[in-house]
Amino acid sequence: MASNGARIKVSREPRRQLNNRAAWITVDDGATESECAVVDISPGGAKITTEFEFEVKDRLALTLLADHAKRYPCEVVWRRGKTYGLKFVTAEAEPVEPAAEPAGAT
Repeated sequence: MASNGARIKVSREPRRQLNNRAAWITVDDGATESECAVVDISPGGAKITTEFEFEVKDRLALTLLADHAKRYPCEVVWRRGKTYGLKFVTAEAEPVEPAAEPAGAT
């Protein structure tokens, strides 16, 4: 296979290193809140460390500022010990109702 020497540049999401900045995670629909550390963050998700364990596919909310009410809904997509990869998730769309069948259809 011949190559002309040109390389394809893979574009990645911009990441911001936060050096274990304190943040808070909320689970159980707000019943449990705990401190965590954000290692890095991008528009699509974040990498955090925490003192307790989550399972992959668990849902939680991430709050980046203590006095800020904005919570980012997340899903745990990977884990290595007590370090987790989170994916920011958006509200799921409402299910679409099937269209009614036209009169006279059998």
